[in-house]
Amino acid sequence: MNTAIIADDHEIVRRGVRGILETTGTCKIIAEASDGLTAAQLVEKHRPSLLILDLNLPRLPGIEVLRQVRASSPQTRVIILSMHNDEPYVIEALRVGAMAYILKGSDSLDIMQAVKEVLAGRRFLSAQLSEWAINALVAKPTDDSDPLAALSTRERTVLQLAAEGHNNPEIAEKLFISPRTAETHRTNLLRKLGLQTQTDLVRFAIRRGLISA
Repeated sequence: MNTAIIADDHEIVRRGVRGILETTGTCKIIAEASDGLTAAQLVEKHRPSLLILDLNLPRLPGIEVLRQVRASSPQTRVIILSMHNDEPYVIEALRVGAMAYILKGSDSLDIMQAVKEVLAGRRFLSAQLSEWAINALVAKPTDDSDPLAALSTRERTVLQLAAEGHNNPEIAEKLFISPRTAETHRTNLLRKLGLQTQTDLVRFAIRRGLISA
């Protein structure tokens, strides 16, 4: 049977999605996450058929979760469930590897149809989205000059936690690594991004939307 993980920081949303999937018998829900870092770790551990993912998550943004999932569990298909209906969000999610993008507020039939299509290997978008424009933009090659592309999955996670103000021992505890390893990751990502100080790192994270100003 297909398995699924739901990642959203609102319990009521998780309950709603769980109810839809359990009522239809489409998937077995094996885990839930209220933050991005937990979501990425759960997917790596369980390797589910499906991840239903919000973009606005604490600890690790949904886009970064999506990037990590594509690397750690490429067989997991991802459905974005988001309040954002502007094309930049949709385009980025699809470029990174999402199979479907559903707007929060969609009815249960949309969610059911998205799950059905994605599990069959097909893309699904909420009807309100401009599919022709999205498809045209998704076809454009990605920008290999993006410095974030040079970071490993672990370095991206360390970047996020460091930008949020966590020191090396705190990062080590959260990621179950040694403080020395956390320091090495921080040093390497600063070098790759051309940054020198914690202030530089925070400014970079704000510019890239990883944290709010």
